[in-house]
Amino acid sequence: MSYTKPAEVINLMIQAGKAKIQLSPSDLLIRSALSGAILGFGTTLAVTATVQTGSGILGAAIFPACFIIVVLLGLELVTGSFAILPAAYFDRKITMSAMIKNLLFVFAGNLLGALLYAVLFWISLTNMGSSDTHALIPAIIKIAEAKTTGYAQYGAAGMITVFTKGILCNWMVTLGVVLFLTSTSASGKIIAAWLPIFIFFAQGFEHAVVNMFVIPAGMMLGAKVNFGDWWIYNQLPVTLGNIVGGVIFTALALYLTYKEKVIPAKEIEMTGSKAVLMEKAGYERLEI
Repeated sequence: MSYTKPAEVINLMIQAGKAKIQLSPSDLLIRSALSGAILGFGTTLAVTATVQTGSGILGAAIFPACFIIVVLLGLELVTGSFAILPAAYFDRKITMSAMIKNLLFVFAGNLLGALLYAVLFWISLTNMGSSDTHALIPAIIKIAEAKTTGYAQYGAAGMITVFTKGILCNWMVTLGVVLFLTSTSASGKIIAAWLPIFIFFAQGFEHAVVNMFVIPAGMMLGAKVNFGDWWIYNQLPVTLGNIVGGVIFTALALYLTYKEKVIPAKEIEMTGSKAVLMEKAGYERLEI
């Protein structure tokens, strides 16, 4: 069957975390830069669909295409790593220092890729600064301002709100990574990963890597947002919220409930042509 059970998925998360630590800095930067740019493509696709149709839900429905490209290619997205690496750390397969080093490289690569796409998109949208009539320009400016000064006007309440939206976002995004592991077929992976990404985007939650593109892009297009607004009122609190969402609500929660639910191989008793999994407290007796 193409379905992978949750107790097996947590082991796949741990293995993936170990594999990520083995990547060289150059591999991390290249793969994460590609991810940052691809999420930028997905964001502009979603904004285009929303502007053309007037339906935000349609934009949210097609945004996951970029995430699916990233995971199918095995690229590096720091928000996904906020769950995968901690799972391996909780299982003592990687060290804290190795995890932090990996996350910093991926964060930097995502930022570089997002900024590269922002520049290229600005050129394509404005004829290299010669025109400001494209319909997407006011939409992206509005988004950039809403994500920064829009929160700033509420003071501490705004900061708590953007942090909370970061938690909610990456709770779903990391579930997208986990659900991707629940299937061994390409079609199953695509459908499973699409679901939680659609959920987060449709509700306007805050994703650190998406914001690495859309806020600088808005600034280039004329948004009344400065560098401090970007980082203080959005990028830093959103990143912290994404960390909490990925580490606590996905990695730790799934690890605690599923890690010990796998029956060790030594408890498999071979009887004739059948492998009987011996009954254990809390488990059903299964026959294969």
